[in-house]
Amino acid sequence: MNKPIFKRILLKLSGEALVGEKSFGIDAAIVKMIAEEIKSVHDLGIEVGIVIGGGNIFRGLAASSEGYDRVLADQMGMLATVINSLALQNHLENLGIHTRTQSAIQIEAVAEPFIRRRAIRHLEKRRMVIFAAGTGSPYFSTDTAAALRAIEIEADAVLKATKVDGVYSADPVTHPDAEMYRQIKYIDVVRKNLKVMDMTAITLCMENNLPIIVFNMTRKNNIKRVILGEAVGTKVIGDDHEK
Repeated sequence: MNKPIFKRILLKLSGEALVGEKSFGIDAAIVKMIAEEIKSVHDLGIEVGIVIGGGNIFRGLAASSEGYDRVLADQMGMLATVINSLALQNHLENLGIHTRTQSAIQIEAVAEPFIRRRAIRHLEKRRMVIFAAGTGSPYFSTDTAAALRAIEIEADAVLKATKVDGVYSADPVTHPDAEMYRQIKYIDVVRKNLKVMDMTAITLCMENNLPIIVFNMTRKNNIKRVILGEAVGTKVIGDDHEK
């Protein structure tokens, strides 16, 4: 069996990943499945931090175009990520994994405040840490929050879970002939305006030489295969990581 190529990762999940067959909200069966996939990585001894979006409940940017104040809309979106984080925490703990949710906005009745040193200590003690409420500030996406938290906890990589196999030259749904990249540089993602993560997140990763691996979370055992170094998904890297 291959050995893990990472010690500590930051897993980025979209809120839409929790919807399942529903049109809105949280599908408990899907969250349970995701928790089981994450447990398979935890069982390998990997330290796991997680950031979840809130788009299955409320999307701040979309709401602002419908008349909501942008700052207020983003704050509502942050609260949606807290709900998703608590749902995932419940299913992880049902599987016997000690988990902590840390929120970037103060909500002490349900989550710890985000404290970098405490988060790292949790990870060292084999607890999973779910980082909720984005960065705590409006105008920043949960992609940016994932990049920021990954850098702060000194993760080896950001694993971006999606519903497609990797990064494509165009939307593979509308462009069946789109090319999938096995490896691409940060700067090329920016130049080609590829929809990997938002540009702020890409820039943060580029400036800190933090690899991003984009993979299909709906395929069973894919996250484990990524951790074991198999050729899964797309690696977004800089010159320092090129082999």
